[in-house]
Amino acid sequence: MIKRIVPSVLSLLLLVAVISVKAMIPKQTDEAKEPAVKIDRPAVNTPKEMRGVWVTYMTLDVENESDQKAAFNQRIDTIIREIKEGGFNTMIVQVRPFCDAIYPSKYFPWSHIISGKQGVDPGFDPLQMIVDKCKANDLYLHAWVNPYRVSTGKTPDELSDDNPCVRDDSILSQIGEGLYLNPYSEKAQQLIADGVKELVENYDIDGIQFDDYFYPEDCGDFDIKDYQQYQKDNNVSLSIESFRINNVNQMVKKAYQAAHEADENILFGISPQGNLKNNDAIYADVKTWCKEEGYIDYICPQLYYSLDNPALTFENSLKEWFSLKKHDGLFFYVGLSGYKAGTDADDGTWLDNNDILEAEIKIIRKSKVNGFMLYSYDSFHDEDNQAEIRNVMRYLTTSATQNSSNASVITTS
Repeated sequence: MIKRIVPSVLSLLLLVAVISVKAMIPKQTDEAKEPAVKIDRPAVNTPKEMRGVWVTYMTLDVENESDQKAAFNQRIDTIIREIKEGGFNTMIVQVRPFCDAIYPSKYFPWSHIISGKQGVDPGFDPLQMIVDKCKANDLYLHAWVNPYRVSTGKTPDELSDDNPCVRDDSILSQIGEGLYLNPYSEKAQQLIADGVKELVENYDIDGIQFDDYFYPEDCGDFDIKDYQQYQKDNNVSLSIESFRINNVNQMVKKAYQAAHEADENILFGISPQGNLKNNDAIYADVKTWCKEEGYIDYICPQLYYSLDNPALTFENSLKEWFSLKKHDGLFFYVGLSGYKAGTDADDGTWLDNNDILEAEIKIIRKSKVNGFMLYSYDSFHDEDNQAEIRNVMRYLTTSATQNSSNASVITTS
C-alpha cells in the first residue's frame, strides 16, 4: 500500500513543481513578441519650449567698421546679452545669405557683410565666435541658410571668382533682377546639401534652418527648357507646378539626409510662409514635409498676423497649420512678427494694443505648440516695436518656463 502511495505522492509533488515553475515564466503573448515601445531616434538637443530670436545678416553687417573683428565681437556680445535677459533661449543666425558664408567654407566664398567684399577673408571666424559665446551663455544656436539665393538687385554688388556660380554658371538661373541656384540642377542640389553637411560637421550647432525663399513668386518660364527636357528624359507628362515642387522636395530631402549623416541629433527645419496658399506660389510642399519623414525635423510657419488681421488672423492661421497631418517626430514652432508690433501693418490692427505678441504667446502655450521664434532681433530697438517687445520680455522673464534638453514633439493629425 505504502509502495503504491509513494509514487503517487512523488508524481503529485512533481506536478506542483512544474506548475510553479511555469507560473514564474512570463506568458509569451503576441504583445511580448513585438517591441512594447516604439524606439525613437536619439534625444535631440533642444529646449522643452523653444523661445528663439532670428538674427539677420543685416544685423551682423560690419563691413564699414574699421576694426571688423572687434566690432563683430562687441555686437554679438550685445545681441546675446539682450536675448538672454529677455527670456529667450535660442538664436537663429543667418550664416549663408547669398550663396556665401560668414565662416570659412570649401564650397562658398566669404560673405561681403564681414569684410565688405565677397570672397575676402576677414581674418577671423565669425560663426565660431557666435558658437563659443552661445555655449558660454547656455543659448541654443540654429544656423539659418538661404538655399537658393545668389544675389538680389545689387546685393552683393559683385560675385567673387570663387563663388560656385562663377566657377560653374550651369547651376545658375536669372529670374527677374535676381540670381538663384537652379532648383532643377542636380549639381546645385548637391552643393546645397554639401554646404549643410559642412556646417554640421565643423560647428557645434543645434540646428539648421532654411527660410521661405524657394522659387521666387511669379518666376515666369525661366526653366521651360529644363521642364521639357525632364519630361523627355523620363518619358512622363506632368505639370510645370509638379516639376518645380519635385525639384524643391529633392533638394530638401538631400539637405536633411546630409545634416543627419553628419550628426543624427541635429535638428533640420524650415520656416515657410504663414499663409498656406502662399507656399504654393513658391512651390514649397509644406504638407508633404510635415506629413512624411525624411524631409524636416521641425516646421516654423511665419504667422506674422495680428489677432484681428482682416485678411487672416493669427488664431485662424494657427488652426490651419494644426490641422495638417504631421509625422511622429515633428517639432512644431510658430514664427512671430516682432517687426509689425506698433505699426500700421495688417490694416492698422497692431496699433489697437501693445500686448498682442504676449497674447499670441499665451495662445501658443495653450495650444501646446513646441515654442516660437521672434522676427527679429532688430525689433528690440525699433521705436515702433519696443513697447510690445518690452511686454513680451516682461512676460517671459516672470512666467515659469521649464527648459529641458529632451523636448516632447507635438503630434496632430
